Amino acid sequence: MSRMRFVIITFLLAVCTAPDVASADQAEAWAALREGRHVALMRHADAPGGAGDPPGFRIDDCATQRNLSSKGRADAARIGARLRSEGIAVEKILSSPWCRCMDTATLLALGPIEVEPTFGNVVVLSDQTAALTAGGRAIIDKWTGSGILLVVTHGANIRALTGISPASGEIVVVRGGSGGGKPVGRLTFD
Repeated sequence: MSRMRFVIITFLLAVCTAPDVASADQAEAWAALREGRHVALMRHADAPGGAGDPPGFRIDDCATQRNLSSKGRADAARIGARLRSEGIAVEKILSSPWCRCMDTATLLALGPIEVEPTFGNVVVLSDQTAALTAGGRAIIDKWTGSGILLVVTHGANIRALTGISPASGEIVVVRGGSGGGKPVGRLTFD
C-alpha cells in the first residue's frame, strides 16, 4: 500500500470512529461516577476573558476577577441538575478560591463547598505550579470515600494533573485512592 493511501485510510478511520471514542469515553465516565470512589475534576463554567485574571485582581474581590458569564451561570446550574438526575452521589465538594470556581460549585447545587487553596489557579500562581499540582495529586490519592469527590478548579490545573485540557464546564473523571489520578473518562455537557 502506498504511503499516501495509508495516510488517507488512517485519517478516515480516525474521523469515522471519533464519535464512538467520545461516547465510550462519556459512558466510562458516567459508569465511574455511578460506582463512586472516583474524583471528578471540573473546569469552572464559561468565564470570558482569556487565561488568568486582569492585572491587579484580588482573590478576596470578585469584581476584580474574571467571572462567569450568564451562559456559564446557566451551564453550571444545568450540569448540577444533570448530575442529580443521574443519581451521582457527590460526597464532598472542593473548590479553588477563585470566584468563578466558587460560583460554579455553588450553582451546581450539590452540597456544601470547601475552599481548597491547592486548586488555586496555576496560571496566576505559576511560581507555585509544582507545589499546587503535588497538593492536588495528594488529595486525589487520599480519596477513599464511597461517593464522588468533586473538585471545581481551572483548566490549567486539570491539565497539570491529567494531561487533559478540558473545555469550560467539562469534567475529567479520575480514579481516587492509591494509584489515583488516572483519567477514566470525560464528560461534556453541550
